[in-house]
Amino acid sequence: MEFLKKSLGQNFLIDKNIINKIINLSEIKKKNIIEIGPGNGALTDEILKREPNSLTLIEKDIKLFKKLKEKHIFNKKVKILNRDILKVSLENLIPKNSIVFGNLPYNISSQILVKFTKLKKWPGNIKELIFMFQKEVGEKIISHKPSKTYGRISILTNLRFSIINNFLVSPNCFFLKPKVNSMVIHFQPKKNNYKIKNIQNLEKITSIFFSNKRKMIRKNLEKVLNNKNIKKLSYLDLSLRPAELNPDIYFKITELYECS
Repeated sequence: MEFLKKSLGQNFLIDKNIINKIINLSEIKKKNIIEIGPGNGALTDEILKREPNSLTLIEKDIKLFKKLKEKHIFNKKVKILNRDILKVSLENLIPKNSIVFGNLPYNISSQILVKFTKLKKWPGNIKELIFMFQKEVGEKIISHKPSKTYGRISILTNLRFSIINNFLVSPNCFFLKPKVNSMVIHFQPKKNNYKIKNIQNLEKITSIFFSNKRKMIRKNLEKVLNNKNIKKLSYLDLSLRPAELNPDIYFKITELYECS
């Protein structure tokens, strides 16, 4: 395991039961698979056993990339990229009918998920996402109001994805052992009736509201909407706090913000 780099948040999954549990979340046969951060290839090997149509590996670490390249050099189904997922154009990368797996580096896992929510054509070619996060981040993603963990990331995720399944993973399932528990979350893209033109506006709205999350929403609304548009939310109790609003309210506020 001389390839491990703490700076890249590398913790290799070694527990075969957990690997199979992750793989069994979806039907891989004849699908196009993308794996982010394959590391030493433990998950990769099991994916290939399920006979995917193609497998694209995205590995930032040059040593691990070379090791994977050497291992799969004769397998025409496997494409290996030495790239940073945060700098990759997802639209150009993801083929039709794709399932994306990722044992994500904890320090950038939220950024990776948000990047997927920002695909220009939704849902594009994504069929499913199966990602592993630090437990605390995972709890924020799957949370609902009025939970203490409910906030921006759960609202952004809710716009684009339904959460199909989730389960915890012990530090004992890794080498090196992380100091925290992990959570695997299975996402499926969804469509809704909201006409948000730019998801960055939803990020802006939620940032304004949750930076003042103890205050009533009245003042935050006045920061982002004119009086005419605020009146369109006449059904809304303006004495509520940001964590008491459903994601649908934030989607509607964003729609009105884009029209003002």
